[in-house]
Amino acid sequence: MTKPIKQHLIDPEICIRCYTCEEACPVDAITHNDDNVVVDASKCDFCMACIAPCPTGSIDNWRVVAKAYSLEEQFEWLELPEQEALAGPGDGGEADTTLEALDDEVAALLAEAHKGAGGKAKAPPSASKPSINLYNLGHPAEAVVQGNYRLTAEDADSDVRHIILDLGTQSFPVLEGQSVGIAPPGLDAQGKPFLPRLYSVSSPRDGERPNTNNLSLTVKREPHGVCSNYVCDLERGDRVKLTGPFGSTFLLPNDPQAKLVMICTGTGSAPFRGFTMRRQRTMPEIAGRMRLFFGARTPDALPYFGPLKKVPEAVLAKHFAFSRAEDAPKQYVQHRLLDERERLSALIADADTHIYICGLKAMEAGVEEAFEDIARGAGLDWHTIRDGMREAGRYHVETY
Repeated sequence: MTKPIKQHLIDPEICIRCYTCEEACPVDAITHNDDNVVVDASKCDFCMACIAPCPTGSIDNWRVVAKAYSLEEQFEWLELPEQEALAGPGDGGEADTTLEALDDEVAALLAEAHKGAGGKAKAPPSASKPSINLYNLGHPAEAVVQGNYRLTAEDADSDVRHIILDLGTQSFPVLEGQSVGIAPPGLDAQGKPFLPRLYSVSSPRDGERPNTNNLSLTVKREPHGVCSNYVCDLERGDRVKLTGPFGSTFLLPNDPQAKLVMICTGTGSAPFRGFTMRRQRTMPEIAGRMRLFFGARTPDALPYFGPLKKVPEAVLAKHFAFSRAEDAPKQYVQHRLLDERERLSALIADADTHIYICGLKAMEAGVEEAFEDIARGAGLDWHTIRDGMREAGRYHVETY
């Protein structure tokens, strides 16, 4: 079977036929007739030069296809075709047509991060449409470091940083739960440029403060982490090249009825900071619908501990687990889940509940066992519930 390909398409229902994309395309892949503006799949190299000038967003559409749509087919369209179902290689199963990133290496990283969900990830039905890959290695965005603040105590055994990046006048539409790529300068041991690392965005879509064109990252210094240490050492005024945004499934539902159960360790808190800030800004009247389970070694090693404590419990119910706190038994996030088994057994049976897990991959087994235990105690089957939630875009895992 021919390997599926990614095809760039233009939505004929939204396009206003201004032809700015055609003028911006450096390889003449975009053309038009009297009816539609279309993309020639045999010429398009995903350079993204056409994306920013488009005033409507009609240019930002993608499909995974077994055979590329021809120009003649696209000229006839009144609306975009739905994503076609593709057979998986060799087994007749369904191929993964979710586009998390256009670059295969980044897509593979995200696929590995989402593996713990037990199946194909889906975005919440009410989530905003994300943009992906607007900037790549050949055409990166450039941000200026606006701030670099240590989040953990000076004497804590981990150095976690809150990095704010100013995007100036560039359009970089990122949603809560998406990631950006950063490649450190220089060459690796093989004399090749370093590949980019992915970092979850920790700010909401409209910036650290409403309507500021910036974003923030939560980055931990690692003993041999070339990129992480590069980012942690950035100083105010430094310039950084960004790629992305990436990710189209680990997204926040726009449904005010949605109840969020967020489970994380360490820098896995990044997307949940963005989720919480977005909800506080857009749905301040909503109470009792967000719950956070957050694990760290000690309170002073927990990123955003101070700001989190200030969020009212009525807005965000917080359950901290510390594995090395003085004069206290070791506790991990799965223990705090079991402590709340009564509430969680009701929540996992509720069709409005969305579960998000982010952080170290090592936490997956304990969290899974805790949910199995909680479901069993309520006479429920966790795997059936989990798979149903994932199919409905309500169960999300991003671990590393």
